[in-house]
This record gives sequence, C-alpha cells and structure tokens, in this order.
Amino acid sequence: MKIIALAINTFREAIRDKVLYSLIFFAVLMIGISVILDNLTIGEPTKIIKDFGLASIEIFGVLIAIFVGIGLVYKEMEHKTIYNILSKPVHRYQFIIGKYFGLVLTLLVEVVTMSIALFAILYFYEGKISFTLLPAIGMIFLALMIITAFALLFSSFSTPILSGLFTLSFFIIGHLTPDLLELGKKAESQSLHYLTKVLYYVIPNLEYFNIKGQVVYHAPLKEGYLYLASLYGILYISAILLISIVIFQRRDIK
Repeated sequence: MKIIALAINTFREAIRDKVLYSLIFFAVLMIGISVILDNLTIGEPTKIIKDFGLASIEIFGVLIAIFVGIGLVYKEMEHKTIYNILSKPVHRYQFIIGKYFGLVLTLLVEVVTMSIALFAILYFYEGKISFTLLPAIGMIFLALMIITAFALLFSSFSTPILSGLFTLSFFIIGHLTPDLLELGKKAESQSLHYLTKVLYYVIPNLEYFNIKGQVVYHAPLKEGYLYLASLYGILYISAILLISIVIFQRRDIK
C-alpha cells in the first residue's frame, strides 16, 4: 500500500507538469503530420503513417521519461519533502519502487493517448483499427520502462542535467549495441574486442524491442520472440532498480 500511495502521488505530480502536456500535444501533432507525408508518398498508403506514428510514440515517450524521471529523487531532496516521507514508516526501497511505478503509470497514459490518436487516424484511412500495431507499441513501452529505470538510477545520485545526459546517452547507445559488437569483431586490438563485448552485454540492447519495421511491413517474427524480449526487458529493469535501491540506501541524506 505504501508503494501504491507513492506511485499515485508521483503520477499526480507528473500529470500536473506542463512539460508532459506539451510533449503529448507535439506527439499527437507529429502523428498528424505523418498523414501529410503519406499523401506525398507514392506506394501503399498508411505505411508512412504507421511508421512515423510509432516513431513519434517512442521519441516523445523517451523525452517524457527523461524530463520527468530525472527529477524524481532530486526534487524531493531539493524541496526537503523527502524528510517527511522517510520520517514515516516508509523504507527507502519502497520510495524508489513507488517513484518508478508512478512514472511508468504516467508513461502508460502517454502511450495510450498517442496510440488512440494513431488508431483514430488509421481508422479514418483504412476503416478499421490496426491491432497488428499492438506488439510494436508494447515493445516500445517496455523499452521506455528501461529508459525510465535508468532515469531514476541517475536521479538517485546525480543532478538533473547530468542525469538527463546519461539517460539520453544510454538510449542512443542502446540502439547501437549490435553495431558496437560488430565493430569489436573487426578491431585488430584484442582489448578493444573484449571491451566492446563487455559493453554489449552490460548496456541494454534496445534494438531487441524495435520491431516497428516488421509490424508495419508485415515481416514475420521468430517464434517466441516477444516472450524472450519481454523477459529480457523485465530482468534488465529489475537489475537497474536493484542498483538504484542499493545506491539510495547508502546515500547520506542531509
């Protein structure tokens, strides 16, 4: 119940943030722009809308995770409200988990809102709801959950600016990990080869969750792919949250 209360309170704070509404507005606007691009494109209709719409959900979801997530712990400490929370029978691990799920709930509302906008546009064009996009949207949301975990991790020991830079870096590198591994294989230096291999397994491979192309162009996925990707994401999130809890437990709050 304590974790749920913290999560609901975090959700309410995030919803009141004007940045959240601005990002959702621009995300829906970007999905609308995809309609214009579709009319200018030669070929099968609506594919540009689907591709551009899914990309908009991911990009603006990452921005919300960063802008809101990096201040989750820092704001509580800056405004001294953390003393009121921890003075009650609330453990630090409950504080971290509650904050995390509060932001995840915020992201869920954001993703659902933009997905409804995308489905409405596609329904206008196709006359039906494209439920085939749901797996891609689900994988995007799982990737956003990982980014959120990183934002909370860095927020537990760093300033908002550095937390934002670190989180954005992990998002970018996470989509380049396959290329990083290939670079290490081609490198002549054995040290560089081992370094890239270690980074490949330590940094989350966000390309696991990038199935937008397969869904939009109806390319088949490997059997059980979604289950394995989901398991990978859940384990990674659990590991990051555990590290966040350990760091926050050892932090001297004055």
